[in-house]
Amino acid sequence: MLKPGGAGASGDADHREGHRQRLKERFRTGGADAMPDYELLELLLFRSIPRRDTKKLAKDLLGRFGTFAEVLATSPARLREVSGIGEATITDLKLIVAAAQRFTKVEVMHRPVLSSWSAIIDYCRTAMAFEAQEHFRILFLDKSNTLIAAEVQQRGTVDHTPVYPREIIKRALELSSTAIILVHNHPSGDPTPSNADLRMTREIIDIARPLGIVIHDHVIVGRKGHVSFKGKGLI
Repeated sequence: MLKPGGAGASGDADHREGHRQRLKERFRTGGADAMPDYELLELLLFRSIPRRDTKKLAKDLLGRFGTFAEVLATSPARLREVSGIGEATITDLKLIVAAAQRFTKVEVMHRPVLSSWSAIIDYCRTAMAFEAQEHFRILFLDKSNTLIAAEVQQRGTVDHTPVYPREIIKRALELSSTAIILVHNHPSGDPTPSNADLRMTREIIDIARPLGIVIHDHVIVGRKGHVSFKGKGLI
C-alpha cells in the first residue's frame, strides 16, 4: 500500500501539473475558442485552487448553474453552497466579472452613442443581464449624444424596481444632460416589456419633454437577449 506523500501522491501531482500545462498551452495557442466552457473555467480555478484537480469542480459548477456566464454571475452565497468553493475562488470569479464590466464601460464612456450602439448593448448586458434582482440604470448623454455618465438609480426585487421619474430628471439637469437612455434588466431572462414598463417609460418622457430632455430609448436586457423600445416602435 502506498503511503500519503509517497510515489502515488507524487504521481497524482505530476499528472495534475501536466494537465494544467497542457490546458494553458492550448489557451495560449488557440485562445478561448479552442476550449469548451468547462476547460476555460478550469483555467480560472487554477489560480485559487493550486493543488486539486479542478475538472470535476468546473463541470459541477456548470451543471448546477447552467452556463459559463451564469457561474461567474452567481451570488457568493450560492457559490458557497458548492463543495470545494472557498472565499479565494469566489473573489477570483467576482474579479473576472468586475474586469469585464470595467472593460465594456471604458469602451462606451465619452463616445457618441449612435456610433457605438453595439458596445452600449454589450456594456448593459455585461453589467446587468445576469443580476438576480432588477436594476434600473440611466445613461446620460450630452447635446452631441456622447455618453457622459452611467449610473444605477435603483435596485429592486426579482420582478420589480421602484422608479422615481423626477429623480431621474433632476439628476439629468445636475449633469447638464440633454438626452437619456433608460436601461433595466429582467432577472427572469425574458426581456419582453411589461405594461408597467411601458407606462413608466411614458411617464418619464412626459416629465422630461418640457425641460428639453429627450428619452432616446429604453432598453431591457436579460439572459435571453435585449429589447429596444425605440427599435420596437414603442417610443
